[in-house]
Amino acid sequence: MAQTILVVDDEPSIVEVLSLYLSREGYSVLSADNGETALNLAREARPDLIVLDIMLPYKSGLEVTSLLRREHNIPIILLTARSDEIDRIAGLEIGADDYVVKPFSPREVVARVKAVLRRAAVVEKDLEQKSLAIGGIVISPGERSVTLDDRQVSLTAKEFDLLYFLASQPRHVFSRSQLLDHVWGTEFIADESTVTVHVRRLREKIEIDASHPTHVVTVWGVGYKFDG
Repeated sequence: MAQTILVVDDEPSIVEVLSLYLSREGYSVLSADNGETALNLAREARPDLIVLDIMLPYKSGLEVTSLLRREHNIPIILLTARSDEIDRIAGLEIGADDYVVKPFSPREVVARVKAVLRRAAVVEKDLEQKSLAIGGIVISPGERSVTLDDRQVSLTAKEFDLLYFLASQPRHVFSRSQLLDHVWGTEFIADESTVTVHVRRLREKIEIDASHPTHVVTVWGVGYKFDG
């Protein structure tokens, strides 16, 4: 069965060309031209991935991403016309999986779609892995859930993947580049600040004092490790 991609942009030409290129690759394509319609379609059709413009009528792409992340983990690639990193970091912080800056090549978007879907498939396999219980933190990949001292912790998909990867190899130090490769996949095109953003957000959720972390620890000049 063909995987379904939801393309959301208020520029008809962008929707048309992306739909054409994705259809040629064998995907089934849905489309929307505003955030409200996109949100309703995502909830009803449950596409395998969403390509989502940030600047949309009614609800922005960031609003849509934030609302969807409270419900499920559909992979999301954001489109932004801005060259600065504010929108990109904001999108990653609320759970987007990747981003593409306009103007872009349709082939680049298709390549990103394939890469993110491949990573999602790997994550599905990870669901079969065993639960981890370290230092009051219980990570259950089968349920994609995390508890801290019996309190449920709400993580985005990438925050969960990052935590599970680090916790599965406690005290092993990984560079930001290695974490990009292992958690985001080698096809993900981004700088290492992506990892820094996710580590900061993760610490805010699992550390008693995020400014003095005891679980996700910085090894200066090298990277990060997980301590129990």
